[in-house]
Amino acid sequence: MKLFKLLAYALSAILLLSACEEVGEPSGSVGQMSVEDMVLQQAFENQTSDLQVYGSGTVVKVLPDDTDGSKHQKFLLELDSGQTLLIAHNIDLAPRLPGLVEGDRVAFYGEYEWNSKGGVVHWTHHDPDGRHVDGWLEYKGKRYG
Repeated sequence: MKLFKLLAYALSAILLLSACEEVGEPSGSVGQMSVEDMVLQQAFENQTSDLQVYGSGTVVKVLPDDTDGSKHQKFLLELDSGQTLLIAHNIDLAPRLPGLVEGDRVAFYGEYEWNSKGGVVHWTHHDPDGRHVDGWLEYKGKRYG
């Protein structure tokens, strides 16, 4: 089922890109919303989880680290579409983003999990066991993962 969801979203993104080219829009956006933001909006509206996603946004709140179990650096990102995402970055497996403050831009590649507040992106790090797709965060020109 997870593979089916991933293929469905990939097909949606391809169709959106084709539609953009036909109407003369830049291939990375439809109107003012990027294809990545549209995929995340669709995932939120359909309450989809376990979806590998890419995107970027602006930090709107830096939260305290989660220290229960594996340590996670947590912060809220606002996408250009206005959707918010909680980023939960495992700092036991990857370096923390140093000096992160509100207003900073962060790009991400990780796994989306639905929640009623916009969703969570985790798996923004390598998998030491090699069973999951490696994710990452990009911040101030450096990739963390």
